[in-house]
Amino acid sequence: MKVRLLLVCMMVSGFAYAQGPKLSAKKINALKNEASEKVQADAKRIQVMVDKVFSFAELGFQEYETSKYLTGILKENGFKIEMGIAGMPTAWTATWGSGKPLIALGSDVDCIPKASQKPGVAYHDPIVEGAPGHGEGHNAGTPLNIAAALAVKEIMEREKIPGTLMVWPGIAEELVGAKAYYTRDGYFDNVDICLFTHVGSNLGVSYGAASGTGLISVEYTFEGESAHSAGTPWRGRSAADAVELMSIGWQYQREHLEPLQRSHSIITNGGDQPNVVPQKASIWYYFREITYPNIMNLFENGNRIAEGAAKMTNTTVTHRTLGTAWPRHFNKPVAEAMNENIKVVGLPQWSEKDQLFAKAVQKEVSAKEEYDGMPTKLDEFKEPDKEPRSGGSDDIGDISWKVPTVTMRFPSNIPGLPGHNWANAIAMATPIAHKGVTNGAMVQAMTIIDLLTKPEIVASAKDYFDNVQQAKKQYKPMLTKDDKPAIYLNSDIMKEFRPQLEKYYYDETKYDSYLEQLGITYPTLKK
Repeated sequence: MKVRLLLVCMMVSGFAYAQGPKLSAKKINALKNEASEKVQADAKRIQVMVDKVFSFAELGFQEYETSKYLTGILKENGFKIEMGIAGMPTAWTATWGSGKPLIALGSDVDCIPKASQKPGVAYHDPIVEGAPGHGEGHNAGTPLNIAAALAVKEIMEREKIPGTLMVWPGIAEELVGAKAYYTRDGYFDNVDICLFTHVGSNLGVSYGAASGTGLISVEYTFEGESAHSAGTPWRGRSAADAVELMSIGWQYQREHLEPLQRSHSIITNGGDQPNVVPQKASIWYYFREITYPNIMNLFENGNRIAEGAAKMTNTTVTHRTLGTAWPRHFNKPVAEAMNENIKVVGLPQWSEKDQLFAKAVQKEVSAKEEYDGMPTKLDEFKEPDKEPRSGGSDDIGDISWKVPTVTMRFPSNIPGLPGHNWANAIAMATPIAHKGVTNGAMVQAMTIIDLLTKPEIVASAKDYFDNVQQAKKQYKPMLTKDDKPAIYLNSDIMKEFRPQLEKYYYDETKYDSYLEQLGITYPTLKK
């Protein structure tokens, strides 16, 4: 124990030397208060950024307008932009500053299919019927990070505080399609701390193993032989039959899955037309579990069942990894530091209209009785659950095993919604979203100041990462060196809907808000 403490002290000393003279606690608090005030003063730009990205409504790997817009703001403010990282045209990093620590600020930017929704309208009312929309709230997180980074940058310049800020987007998070490539290709090799953000309905942070799963996303493609379905069907070998057999084989496998395991699939290619025996067909699976070995076991089972389906139909099968996500594990010292700032900032002051709107939406989607408008009390900061819980995934898990990482949840959405649904877009260009992003950016900015001026936090974070998090587990990428990002995904959908969505892009030069542009009175309720 003494040796470990000595090492931490040595690390602290090294960081302190790298950062120059130590600032007093009074000075640090003054800088944090100033950063918070700068964010509040930037509320108009925050609103514009949130509304603008909402209006683009771009699916994973197709976030061209979103990336162009956000990198434009950062470039105008002195950040160095690197586009097209890790083989993805819409992926980028924006860096400013010099020296250590290097603090990465990340959040996702993609949306989901068929979630188009007019903001501020408390019932289903699409902007464009059938189009994508921000039914997960990913339009808010990067504007939050930009607001925090710009506030801190001003202070760093004036006070001559060394350190580097790196803003980056989670491209195609709904496909878990990017972050493992970022880590594989070295974009986090020199990062000291990653502060990630994700929209929620409260303001909070956690540490340790997060609830939910990791996953591997795999598409199986079968190839057979076409023939006339009525004339000479015996000459064909149906790839669609193989897909169906794999599907039913996996359904029988479900009986024997452990309770924490999850899996789901869609048929991405079922053939061309009924009178042609399908020569080619594909099925796409997410295999989820809470540990890396069990994820890979599910993957192996999927491969085995696919081979069996191919043999039964005299077809051949190949598979392609479309995305991966390690189970998440978040850093305790960084989470503790961030939580102190959360307690200072607190929740936004929700207006009567905000609460009226939230309650109407909750009623519309039949939310549980426990949900009664927007929260007025902070989530409790507590120890990780002793028993693991299954659930969703996020490829921030890969980064959390590469560098010390936390995810801050910020209150820009309404509690009790179904998730991945039009209802989850309903608040994301309203005062609820704007207020939640502003408070989240205040916390983010204050935490960055802590990391820049208190080297002991960075040292403790590294110690926890090395000696606690990785004491029994080591990160093993699920990707191979030959895997490539599936950047073709969603291109056809966006080709169909982008021309219709363009008519509704937010024009901040003409309208004070996106609500105003759409002619929406906030809130609009059912009569």
